[in-house]
Amino acid sequence: MFVLAITGTIFIVVATLLIYTLVKFRATAAKANTEPAQVYGSTQIELAWTIIPALIVVVLTVATARVIHAIQDAPKPPGALEVVVIGHQFWWEYRYPTLGIVTANELHIPVSEPSGPRPTFLQLMSADTDHSFWIPQLAGKTDLIPNRINELWMDPDRPGVFFGQCAQYCGTQHAKMLLRVSVDDPDDFDAWVQAQRQAAAQDESAADGRRVFETTACINCHTVRGTAANGRFGPDLTHLMSRATIASGAAENTAENLRLWIENPDAIKPGSLMPAMKLSDSELDALVRYMQSLR
Repeated sequence: MFVLAITGTIFIVVATLLIYTLVKFRATAAKANTEPAQVYGSTQIELAWTIIPALIVVVLTVATARVIHAIQDAPKPPGALEVVVIGHQFWWEYRYPTLGIVTANELHIPVSEPSGPRPTFLQLMSADTDHSFWIPQLAGKTDLIPNRINELWMDPDRPGVFFGQCAQYCGTQHAKMLLRVSVDDPDDFDAWVQAQRQAAAQDESAADGRRVFETTACINCHTVRGTAANGRFGPDLTHLMSRATIASGAAENTAENLRLWIENPDAIKPGSLMPAMKLSDSELDALVRYMQSLR
């Protein structure tokens, strides 16, 4: 608003002078053959149109620098939430170090109420190539660069689901490396945290699928807490069914899509790094039942 006030004033002054000049000195029949008075320089006018714009630029520069400093170096309030964001080809990993939670693709953060501000501070890192974290309604675009930690913070004042996109070309499936942020009411966020802290559900009716999961290459890439699976290359699946989507937002999290994703990942996300598991139909059905038990 400060910048708008200054630039608006400049616009009004310049437009007024232009209109006055056009009206005052417009061509008329009486002036058609009359040469206007010739002015060959004015030290006062030249000093004015040099010094005044220079002062305006200095004021705008100082105001801009002040705002940038306030945003980039904002102090962390005592109740701020810290999240580590790691970009992978082609999915997002979210770690909550103070809460002991690891999840993927769908970020949950609390709403920051005026009566009790609780902003979220993000540390942005890359596991492979350049990525970019961009949720237009919540924060500006910030890059994730290998061997460098960038930072970003968000202070949402209303609950809801907000969507974004990896904004830096990172490979074949860059366009389907989507972002989904759930801004939850304090009670809903606390309930989500408690659920995410639990170990994987033990559903005896899905025991066959668990055996398939633990005896194939699944455990080399994925983690399911409370089981032998402790992989780090793919998303943590401990609470897979608490997510609305799979494949970083590329498809809804349904039994049909899970089956297709395991059987033929390229059918949903061509060029993804998820391998086709080459399972029999019975093994595939059992594995999908087990995946659906991970809530």
